[in-house]
Amino acid sequence: MAEDLHTKLEKYANLIVTTGVNVQPGQTVVLTIGIEQQELAHLIVAAAYQAGAADVIVKWQDDFLMRQFIAHASADRLTNIPDYIRSEAQYIADKRAARISVISSDPEALVGLDNQRIAAHQKAMSLAKRPMMKATTDNDLTWTVVAAASAPWATKVFPDLDEAAAVAKLWEEIFTTTRINTPDPVAAWDQHDQVLHEKAAWLNREQFTALHYTSPVTDLTIGLPKNHNWEGASSLDAAGTRFFANMPTEEVFTAPDFRRVNGYVSATKPLNYGGTVLHDLRFEFKDGQVVKATASSGQEVIDHLLASDDSARFLGEVALVPDPSPISQSKITFLETLFDENTSNHLALGEAYSFSIQGGTKMSEEELRAHGINTSHTHVDFMVGSADMNIDGIKADGTVVPVFRNGDWA
Repeated sequence: MAEDLHTKLEKYANLIVTTGVNVQPGQTVVLTIGIEQQELAHLIVAAAYQAGAADVIVKWQDDFLMRQFIAHASADRLTNIPDYIRSEAQYIADKRAARISVISSDPEALVGLDNQRIAAHQKAMSLAKRPMMKATTDNDLTWTVVAAASAPWATKVFPDLDEAAAVAKLWEEIFTTTRINTPDPVAAWDQHDQVLHEKAAWLNREQFTALHYTSPVTDLTIGLPKNHNWEGASSLDAAGTRFFANMPTEEVFTAPDFRRVNGYVSATKPLNYGGTVLHDLRFEFKDGQVVKATASSGQEVIDHLLASDDSARFLGEVALVPDPSPISQSKITFLETLFDENTSNHLALGEAYSFSIQGGTKMSEEELRAHGINTSHTHVDFMVGSADMNIDGIKADGTVVPVFRNGDWA
C-alpha cells in the first residue's frame, strides 16, 4: 500500500533533523520555513525535540509580506536593518545553532518590483546577518537547505498540471531526490555520502592547479588555489558533527583561485535569483573578474548582483555534478537553485567557503584573499554543465588529466 503524504513528511522531517543537521542534545535549532508549510514545520519541531534540542526557534516566511515590504517601505527603512535582526544573527552564530532552511517560495515572488530596491535591501540584510553567514560558510555550525512543495512554485515547474496535481508531483520529486522513497533513507544517504567522498578524495590527491571547461557554449579556465579542499555530500562542523548542507546533493565542490579565471561560460539552466528568473546568462572573465555579463531576461537584476560589492564579480565556488545524476535525468527545470545546481556542473559568484582551503577557517578575510579565496556578502550559484561538456584538470607541471567527458566523470 502506498504511503500517504503525512507518513512521508514524518520520514522527511526525521531525515532533516537526524541526518541533515544531526541535532545534538542541548542544541538550539533555528528553522526557517514558509507559512504554508505548517504541517512539515510541526513535524520538524517535534523531531528536533525528540533528538534532544534545547529549543527550536521558528522563523516563518511569507512571500506576500516580503513583496509588500519591498514595494512600500521607505528607502531609508529598506537599507537600515533593525538591531534585533543583527542581534539575532550574532546570537545564532554564538550559540552555534543548527540551521534548517526550508525553501518553498514562488520563483517569481518579486517580479515587477523595482530591482534597485530589491538589491538594496538584499545587500543590507546580507551585511546585517554577516556573523551568522560567516559561521555557516566556516562550518562552525551544522546547517541544511531542503525544500517543500508549494502551489506557486509547483504550478510554475509543472504548468500543464492543475494546482493539486502539480503540488503532488513536486512533493514526489522532492521525496525521490532526498531518498525518502527508499526502504531506509538514512542508510541510502550514508551510501551516497561514501560515493561523493570518494570523488572528492581523488580530486584532493590530484591537486590540479586549474580546470579547463569546454563545450559548444563555454571555454573557461579556472585556477585552483594551493592546498584546496574538495568536499562532497556531508561535512563536519567545528565540534566534529556530521551534517549535509544540501538535501538533495549530487556535487563535489571547492573554491577557485578568484584571481585566475579567464574565458567565457554560458548558463545551461535559468537562474532564480531574488524573486526573478534569469534566462540565457553568459559571462566573460578576465583575470578573475566578470568583464561582461548578458541575459535574455533579467539583465538589470544580474547587473545589480555584480555591483552588490567589490567581490561579487569574482567566483567563490566551483562544483562538479555528472549529467547522468538522477536529478539531471528527470529533465525537470525546478527554477530553484537547490535542485537545478544538482542537475549540472555549476559555479558561484561571490563568497567562497573558507573550509575549501587547508586552514582556511582560521584565516582572516585578508589572509583568505591572499590565498585566492574570495570573500563577499553574496553567494549566487549558476548552472553551466551539459551532456556535451568536457573538463580537464591541469597539473602544475602542465600535465592534462581528463576529469569529465561528455558530461560525466572520465
